[in-house]
Amino acid sequence: MSFPPERTVEANISDVGFVVESMRRNWIGAGMPAVAAIVLLTAMAGAQTAKDLAGTWQGVLPIGKGHRVVLKIAKNGAGWSGLAYDLDSAEPWEPRNTTQMSLAGEEVRLAIAPIGASFEGKLSGDRASITGTWTQGGQIQPLRLARAAGDAEWEVPKPAAKMGADADPDWEVVTVKPTDPAENHASVRMDGREFVMTNRSVETLLLIGYSVHKKQIVNATEWIRTERWDIKGIPDVPGQPSLRQMQALARKVLTERFGLVTHTEKRDMDVYAVTVARSGEKMTPSPGDPNGLPDENDSENGGVRTMRAANISMGEFALIMKFFMDRPVVDQTGLAGRYDFELKWTFDDSRMPPGSDAPPGLFTAIQEQIGLKLESTKALTDVLVLDKLERPSAN
Repeated sequence: MSFPPERTVEANISDVGFVVESMRRNWIGAGMPAVAAIVLLTAMAGAQTAKDLAGTWQGVLPIGKGHRVVLKIAKNGAGWSGLAYDLDSAEPWEPRNTTQMSLAGEEVRLAIAPIGASFEGKLSGDRASITGTWTQGGQIQPLRLARAAGDAEWEVPKPAAKMGADADPDWEVVTVKPTDPAENHASVRMDGREFVMTNRSVETLLLIGYSVHKKQIVNATEWIRTERWDIKGIPDVPGQPSLRQMQALARKVLTERFGLVTHTEKRDMDVYAVTVARSGEKMTPSPGDPNGLPDENDSENGGVRTMRAANISMGEFALIMKFFMDRPVVDQTGLAGRYDFELKWTFDDSRMPPGSDAPPGLFTAIQEQIGLKLESTKALTDVLVLDKLERPSAN
């Protein structure tokens, strides 16, 4: 479901991808365009009358082997609402909602901010189809949706069962092996019941399992950063694990296969505190499940990075920010609930085209665009001390 494919920058964007993908249950490999299909579909929710648009629409997005998409549209006050599904994604039961829609004559336009996607389509004269183009990450794909009813409708699968909230999973079976040097793709995902990690470092597992910044890891040797590993395993408890459960599994593979022994200490450290700016927060309260997982996508274009987040708490935002900052980040906003927002900033001026209208740096962008602030301070902070850590034995 990541589109475009995720990058492989260690302890940076790709690691953020892992943390947030695990949070949001989108355990994605490269090149799967579920999000694209979904956004495109909901674009249709802008037509004129319930007689014209209410119902089920479906079509195939021509990426890879093709992704079947289903859009269910209903009247919503003076406008429309739509739920769209990608039946060939890792989570075909998971819908997307539109964030912006418009209709001018027969032209339908839509955007879904969390994934930076847009759609432009045209209704046919008989209102039996909608033909348009889906754009994301500089890629444009055609899609034609047709009305469907009764037996002609593609079935949307039921959601996968979640792992019991009180479950403390361990590994039923797990294998660890060095990554093939020719491998240039990195990902972490759930493939059915199987956990799959490709081309990742032990440091990445530590960051994930213990929710720490790199500077909070003490006594680390260089190989934990430079050597890459592939891990496959099946938890001994069925169901989709939560973030907390995935972190527990990461810690257990470190203990069981890498011989990890640790203890924690308190140290006075330089940190960044996330607070609310004087102007107040500028994020949209999320309509998503308050007990659900966040949905975060990020992309890089030249020297500009764009983060689009949905259903994210401030604690989760602080966790993500650790991967972009040179020190730990702590949440001091006092904000409860979950939010949707887009954040765009310049991280490398040297990569910006001459004369381009570049967004500000991260600190200014956070304050201007989402009404938060990063303040440098000191705080007594937990550090993870590595007492023992070794390369794994043969499977």
